[in-house]
Amino acid sequence: MSLRERVTLARARDVTTGTLLERLTRLNDGSRLVTEDGADGMVLTYRDAADVVARWAGGIAARAGRGARVVIATPNGYALFLLCLAAGRAGCVAVPVNPKMRADEVDHVVADSQAALVVRSPAEVDGAAPMPAAPVDPGDVAALFYTSGTTGKPKGAQLSHRALVGQAIKGVLYPSWLHRDEMVTGMPVAHIAGFSMLVMQACLGVPVYLLRKFRPDVALDAIEQRRATMFVGVPAMYRMMLEAGAPARDLRSVRLWGSGADAMPVDLARRFQRMGATVTLPMLHASLGTAAFFDGYGMVELGGGVALKVSPPGIPLRTPPLVGVPMPGVKMKVVDEQGVELPRGTVGELAVRAPAVMRGYHGRGAPDDAFTPDGWLRTGDLARRTRLGMVEFAGRKKDVIKHGGYSVFAVEVEHTLQQHDAVSEAAVVGLPDVRKGEVPAAAVVLRQGCSVSGDELAHWAHEHMADYKAPQRILVVDELPRTGTEKVQKAEVKKLFGVS
Repeated sequence: MSLRERVTLARARDVTTGTLLERLTRLNDGSRLVTEDGADGMVLTYRDAADVVARWAGGIAARAGRGARVVIATPNGYALFLLCLAAGRAGCVAVPVNPKMRADEVDHVVADSQAALVVRSPAEVDGAAPMPAAPVDPGDVAALFYTSGTTGKPKGAQLSHRALVGQAIKGVLYPSWLHRDEMVTGMPVAHIAGFSMLVMQACLGVPVYLLRKFRPDVALDAIEQRRATMFVGVPAMYRMMLEAGAPARDLRSVRLWGSGADAMPVDLARRFQRMGATVTLPMLHASLGTAAFFDGYGMVELGGGVALKVSPPGIPLRTPPLVGVPMPGVKMKVVDEQGVELPRGTVGELAVRAPAVMRGYHGRGAPDDAFTPDGWLRTGDLARRTRLGMVEFAGRKKDVIKHGGYSVFAVEVEHTLQQHDAVSEAAVVGLPDVRKGEVPAAAVVLRQGCSVSGDELAHWAHEHMADYKAPQRILVVDELPRTGTEKVQKAEVKKLFGVS
């Protein structure tokens, strides 16, 4: 396909989840799209994948009517992704569920979405004749992505075809034909970050090596042996690879590291940048420079990533936890409780306006507190505008600890604790206190081979931050409680301190 045709496709506004691979096949056809780990893993070209989607769409259409919700409850893998696209091609609404969910959580999603069909294996919809894409409007709901449910019951965010593929299709302009690339990732496909990453990877024309179950040693083997040029994961995966001996591996083939779904510690990102390279010279067994690192900001209700923080190769950035630069078409502001924009330097709630913002929650519409009066989505994240106009992340709205009249932002305390040489990760919560209302406490995971007590860390904390911010109690733990998408469960962290 010529450059003009690529530009035309990049500008197209009629691409849907059901036609995505069909349209991309005209660009890439027999090029490899995906290789899964394991002897039984999928190995597909763009043409193979488009044919699979058309065939599975026929099987779904035979069992569910137009507009019906179809729960995709298969194991993690590329088949889960293709089934979601097939549901869209059949004119249905895909409802992917994380395989790590408990049975009762899956039952909740099935009931709440009023699903007409639950697909637990591709074999259930295979064998049908391929079908053309059902006529749908790109603005129609394509999928329900359920929130991780760290508090309360999960809710299904309604995301349109345009929200899921409209921005990513511009990736066809990436000159993938000029050099060899391969991405390794272990992101969970049913999570919006993992799903949108696979959409973007397909549009970029970059083949992916997908780890269906993330193991740090397997991930490092894949990068090293396949000479992968990109890796995308969540911060917890990077910590696990570090503990599994990443510094001793040859990871110089990586030119770009990427993270999403949770805040990435700057020091951790810098360590992996140094393990990669700007360019490798295979014949000379040499490498030059460091790799780049991107950290995406987004959430289910925003349809995935809406901002990007990039650390270029060779530039050691020691930045605060910035949200990043808004992507094209995305606007951000910091507002008060009434939705009024706040001046720079003042902490408030981050509000976003973007093409991919959800319509509302399935069966609930848009709650009154989900949007500002002028239609911006309230993210629930605290932020402040810096002097340079950037947006600095200040924590979750519910992660503000009210300590004796002071507001303590958990993310700032966590960031400081992680500056200690022995601390790999920290989770800060507020514990009830009769005199002060709440006092900050922290659970920390130590770096491999390090030893320090909670009392020693507490003493160090009082020397490195204001008294009202310093954790009154610090527990050293082997691991932090997490959701199925690897986010820390603050409610479970409180239980470590005996608080329910």
